[in-house]
Amino acid sequence: MTLNLCVLTPNRIVWNSEVKEIILSTNSGQIGVLPNHAPIATALDIGLLRIRLNDRWLTVALMGGFARIGNNEITILGNDAELSTDIDPQKAQQALEIAEANLSKAEGKRQIIEANLARRRAITRVEASNTISY
Repeated sequence: MTLNLCVLTPNRIVWNSEVKEIILSTNSGQIGVLPNHAPIATALDIGLLRIRLNDRWLTVALMGGFARIGNNEITILGNDAELSTDIDPQKAQQALEIAEANLSKAEGKRQIIEANLARRRAITRVEASNTISY
């Protein structure tokens, strides 16, 4: 039995295919979804989305959003998302270093919050780029 997974961002369809299982980061922790999962809607945190096909796992850097799960269909509306294979590890590391420098220079509540979010996104992209599909 499979799940139909559709990952959408404002700019594109990142994934639209059948999968065996997913693991995603919600605002209250990670959840795994297998066929016949109870229907839920949940907010998603910045983090990794892991997708299991038949005998291998793929990783997606997901930048928050919402998920609806029900009737073996999962729809993820993400703020942004990238397949790990599309991320250049060196550029992701450079972006993380820039984000950390910006966070250390941030002043005021708003700048600190924005810099921290940019750092979290950069960390997620580095983690995804370092993940080997297995």
